[in-house]
Amino acid sequence: MNRGGMGNMQKMMKQMQKMQKDMAKAQEELVVKTIEGSAGGGMVTVTINGNKEVTDVIIKPEVVDPDDIEMLQDLVLAATNDALKKMDDLTNETMGKFTKGMNLPGMF
Repeated sequence: MNRGGMGNMQKMMKQMQKMQKDMAKAQEELVVKTIEGSAGGGMVTVTINGNKEVTDVIIKPEVVDPDDIEMLQDLVLAATNDALKKMDDLTNETMGKFTKGMNLPGMF
């Protein structure tokens, strides 16, 4: 058997193990991050964590109009979707470093 082939295989396995470790660390770091989304020029702000759980909702008093509850609902929805999109972008940017150049279907 070609000795060089085994050495290359061991080297590749070590690189994969390091990449797995680095990916796990990056995922752990993402979980503790928080992201804010907003709508209505900051009238409604929604904060989510790395698990995509809403952790805070701030609604400025001047946007609360009992005669237009629908607008407030739309602003909360838009701010939540903004936060989720930002978290997805951050996740893709962070985890994409590990899959760059690889053609792995279903990976980030």
